[in-house]
Amino acid sequence: VPGHVLVVPQRVVPKLSQLTNDEYDDLWRSVRIVQHALENHYDAGGFNVAVQDGRDAGQSVPHVHVHILPRIKGDFERNDDVYDALEEWAPTNAMVKKNMEEKEKMELNVPDDEDRVDRTMEQMEDEARLYRSLL
Repeated sequence: VPGHVLVVPQRVVPKLSQLTNDEYDDLWRSVRIVQHALENHYDAGGFNVAVQDGRDAGQSVPHVHVHILPRIKGDFERNDDVYDALEEWAPTNAMVKKNMEEKEKMELNVPDDEDRVDRTMEQMEDEARLYRSLL
């Protein structure tokens, strides 16, 4: 989903309940600020905002983070198709190749940390510049 952003607290903890009240408040205020910036940039009419709070909830990395997905009217034929698109998203080069070859749905398969392909510093800097300009 274009504009999919993660908002993370400065201190690394696995669960929301481990944040101090100030950290919790700051996290959700930051989510609201990012939503406003993305709303203007992507002309979003809504958002999917999600947290997997702990491993048993599907959290793939052991730190609190909030997913923000800008939504635009008609971006998917059925509104809930966004979840299918997220399942088809492939975070490693090997998964991208497999997905392109098979051209069919695949279950969300989050790779182990050692199998993940990191974005380059240049890619992250470009994205940071874009979002900084929005704030």
